[in-house]
Amino acid sequence: MASLSLWSTEIIDNKKLMPLITVFTPTYNRALLLSRLYESLLRQSFVDFEWVIVDDGSIDNTKELIASFKESGLNIHYYYQHNAGKHFAINHGVRVAKGELFFILDSDDLLPANALALVALRYATVEGLPHVGGVAGRKAFLNNELIGSASGINDQLLTVFDFRYEYGIKGDMCEVYKTDVLKEFPFPEFKGEKFCPEALVWNRIGTKYQLLWFDEIIYNAEYQPEGLTAKIFEVRKKAPRATTICYEELSKAPIPIKSRFKAAINFWRFAFFLDKQSFSEKWRRIRPLLSIFALPVASILHLKNKFSS
Repeated sequence: MASLSLWSTEIIDNKKLMPLITVFTPTYNRALLLSRLYESLLRQSFVDFEWVIVDDGSIDNTKELIASFKESGLNIHYYYQHNAGKHFAINHGVRVAKGELFFILDSDDLLPANALALVALRYATVEGLPHVGGVAGRKAFLNNELIGSASGINDQLLTVFDFRYEYGIKGDMCEVYKTDVLKEFPFPEFKGEKFCPEALVWNRIGTKYQLLWFDEIIYNAEYQPEGLTAKIFEVRKKAPRATTICYEELSKAPIPIKSRFKAAINFWRFAFFLDKQSFSEKWRRIRPLLSIFALPVASILHLKNKFSS
């Protein structure tokens, strides 16, 4: 696993130490959207938090805009790094975070006024449990329509595998992890790859920790046309090392055989975008039985994608 050392600088540091929650925002050329996120933080009923922003190489007026926010009295820290991708920014944020909890809030989204209060309330019930890695609430669109399936799960301790595969819950959730857990499970960094599936790290955490899942909205999301979600196949194709690691590990996870087989298909689907040496290494490591059946399906999907692009 290769790691990049990125130059960075801090321009804002409003002195408050050791908050309960680090609200973390990775951003790239989103100055037009950051003000509404900022306003949502000003409305929070729970104030024991810091706001850490890692600017992933923006060339708009993000730096100047964040500097103007310091007059509010919010505990704000701003860092700049050369453009490397969201996962590099998350690792950067985790390294500098002072909060016990790490709440990732994307630059095009916002929080309901009671979001951090709900997180703090739920976390207080599991704070001393070493097998619990954090808490997780619901995401909704800006109109408060839930993203994904209705869970019926409230205040239950589950691993991500239980939540996703035993209960079959679909859609984006808002996972708020202990900062120390994210330090234990950093995102892998590969030079030249500006994407890493967040599921790779969430699944790794799930092999050791449970989350307290609750059924209240703590996050309002708006998916931008130019965002990662809108172009996910192209993004994953350009980051085959991280993508194939994610699917390789999922194909061996404690999940149903049907889901492991689907992961094996996706593993090979993106393995075709690896260089020859990496492809050969992957061939020797993937579970042989699944590969025998998954590889032909993946080959067909790869050809379909190739000729339709």
